[in-house]
Amino acid sequence: MKVVLQNLTKIFPGRNKKVREEVIAVNDFTFEIPDGKLIGLLGPSGCGKSTTLYMISGLQKPTAGKIFFGDDDVTELSAENRGVGLVFQNYALYPHMTVKQNILFPLQNLRGADKLSKEEMLERAENAARLVQIDTLMDRKPSELSGGQQQRVAIARALVKMPKVLLLDEPLSNLDARLRLQTREEIRRIQKETGITTIFVTHDQEEAMSISDMIVVMKEGVIQQIGQPQEVYDDPTNLFVAKFLGTPPINVFEGRVEGGRLFVGADAVLDVPGVADQAVTVGIRPEGFVPDENGPLVCALNSVEVMGRDVSVVSTHPAAQVPAIRSIINTDGGLPTGAVVRYSLKPRKVLLFSKADESRIRFEVK
Repeated sequence: MKVVLQNLTKIFPGRNKKVREEVIAVNDFTFEIPDGKLIGLLGPSGCGKSTTLYMISGLQKPTAGKIFFGDDDVTELSAENRGVGLVFQNYALYPHMTVKQNILFPLQNLRGADKLSKEEMLERAENAARLVQIDTLMDRKPSELSGGQQQRVAIARALVKMPKVLLLDEPLSNLDARLRLQTREEIRRIQKETGITTIFVTHDQEEAMSISDMIVVMKEGVIQQIGQPQEVYDDPTNLFVAKFLGTPPINVFEGRVEGGRLFVGADAVLDVPGVADQAVTVGIRPEGFVPDENGPLVCALNSVEVMGRDVSVVSTHPAAQVPAIRSIINTDGGLPTGAVVRYSLKPRKVLLFSKADESRIRFEVK
């Protein structure tokens, strides 16, 4: 089911009695979600991603704009009539019911032409349980399950209605790191097997990038960038997007362009043809540093962290905006030693941004 959002806006009234300033949670959000894709809504807390999800579900009414499922305008349609499945962060399972009863519950409330026989309900519940691999746990209560198993019950309960659209609101936040990894892989598997259009809300960029067909990066209710995860990472439209995506995060420096060359501090570190002379903000991805005894960027070496397959070099530079610069390096030439480490830079991993509005400044990479 294709989902189309047209100029979607949500404004909440101010709560301050003296100054009732309105809060614009979502501002003119326009996007078409293709049929059968998994879309990640990504951004920091308060950016409007959950509010967008709740407007799609029908739990909140837009202040302005339209919502279409396929060609049908569902903007004024009640939540129960939209055919969506919604999975919350806190699972929202009924503690006194078994797994089977929790999954069956949405079907038992169907009325009229949608009403099912007991046999049909049981068949659907068993199919949903098998899909999320909890069919051996049907007689247990939620308190007898792990966090990951409870989340699977919540997903099965959403899927049992055969929804047109599946909505996931921070579904992995309450799980430990290993279980988050396993569960997000399960969510991707389930989405591919069912082909249901899925919208996944998260503040965790690693989660969004790992399972989404496309991501929508939001800030203060406004879309910053839409694209495939790797494309957005490689080619961010502004400094906010560049800083939000990536682990470790991008390293940010004060810089300037003079005569087609990029300077970081006193060091001329890269040719940037076509860029006018100006002060710039420089972003260098951690994987963009190449240890080079003749390299132009000179940093003070703090420490070397060996983390399994990765080696992270922690250093400092007077032009850096944060105290620690982290670079992920290839160790074929050995580990850096001494008081300083010199780097050459991979041009495609160096990003320039305007000092005025933090927009991207592009240059030709030879």
